[in-house]
Amino acid sequence: MAWSNYQRTLAILQIVTGSFNTLSVKYADRQVVLGEDEQLRHFNHPFMQSLFMFFGEALCFLAFKIFYYYYNRRGDGSVDNNVLIKGTRVFNPFILLVPALCDMFATSIMYIGLNMTYASSFQMLRGSVIIFTGMLSIGFLNRKLGVREWIGIGFVMTGLAFVGVSDILTLENSDISANSVITGDLLIIFAQVITAVQMVVEEKYVGQQDIPALQAIGWEGIFGFIGISIAIIPLNYITAPPPFADNSRGTLEATVEALTQIGSNSKLLIAVIGIAFSIAFFNFAGISVTKEMSATTRMILDSVRTIVIWVFSLGFQWQVFHYMQLIGFVILLIGMACYNNIVIPQLIRKYRCHLGRHTLPENEDHIINTAADDVQETT
Repeated sequence: MAWSNYQRTLAILQIVTGSFNTLSVKYADRQVVLGEDEQLRHFNHPFMQSLFMFFGEALCFLAFKIFYYYYNRRGDGSVDNNVLIKGTRVFNPFILLVPALCDMFATSIMYIGLNMTYASSFQMLRGSVIIFTGMLSIGFLNRKLGVREWIGIGFVMTGLAFVGVSDILTLENSDISANSVITGDLLIIFAQVITAVQMVVEEKYVGQQDIPALQAIGWEGIFGFIGISIAIIPLNYITAPPPFADNSRGTLEATVEALTQIGSNSKLLIAVIGIAFSIAFFNFAGISVTKEMSATTRMILDSVRTIVIWVFSLGFQWQVFHYMQLIGFVILLIGMACYNNIVIPQLIRKYRCHLGRHTLPENEDHIINTAADDVQETT
C-alpha cells in the first residue's frame, strides 16, 4: 500500500528532526565556553538540556490548543477529523505522569552518557531497549516471547558488544578516556531499562486511549518540565567529580552558569533552541507514524536516523570510523528486524519454502499422479 503525502511528510520529519535533536545535544556538549570562574569549560549540563527538551515538548500542548480552537471555530466538523487534533481529547492527564517521569530520568541519564561517548554509539546503544522491553513485557503484560523474539534479542546483544568494543578501539588516536566512554555507554544502556518501563506502562495504561499526539506529548512535556525543574534544585548542591561534572561549582548541575554560557555564546544558543524544537517535532512525528502506519515503521525510520547521525559524525570528524561499529550496527539491525518481524523472518520462510519445493519433487509428483487417478476413477 502506497504512502499518502501526509505519511511521507511524517516519515521525513521523524528522520530529520530526530537526527537534528541528537546532533544538537552533542554539538552543545562540544562547545567550550567560559564558566563563572572565567575558565574555559565544555558545556556539560545534561539536566539543563533535559529541561529545554521538555520545554519543547510542552510547546506541543500550546500548539494543540491553538489548532483545536481554530478548527472548532470553523464549525464545519473539521475539529473531529483533522489529523492533528482528532481522538479522545477529554481524559485524565495523570495517566501520562508515570511515563513522563520515566522519560525525565531516562533522558537525563542518556544525556550524561552522550556527553561521554559518541553520538552514533549513543543512537545505536538505544537499540538495547528491545531487550528490556521484552523482559518486562513477560512479567507485567503476561506476554510470551516466541523463538523469533529471542533470536532478535540475541542478535541485539551481540551487536551491542561489537559497538562497545569499537568505541574502545577508536580511542587509540584520541584524547578521550576509555573509562569515560565505557561509563557513557553503560549509562545509556541503563537508561534503556527506564525507557522500557515507560513503554510497558504506556502500552498497559495509555495504549487503549486514542489521545491526539500533540496533546499527549504536551502533557508529558509539562510533567517532565515541572519534574526536572524541581530536581535541578538539589542537583546544584550535590558535588561530583569529572566527567560527571565540569562546571565552576563542581556539582552535578550549575543552572546559573549554564544560562550565562548560553547567553554569551550564539552557537550554544542555537543548539539549545534546536534541542527544544526538534524534540517537539520528532515526538509528534514518531507518535503520528505509529498511529498512521505502525510501530514497526517507526522503528525502521529510527534506524535510518542512526545512519544519518553516524555519517554526520564521521563527516565532521566527531569520531573515527572503525569497521567493528559497522558490523555491530548490521547485527543490531538484524536483531531489531527479527524481533519486530520485519523482512528477515519473511526471507527465511521464503527460502525454506523454496528449498522444500526443490528437495521433494518425487513426493509432489506422487501426489499429482494420485490425484489424477482419483479423478479418473470418479469419472
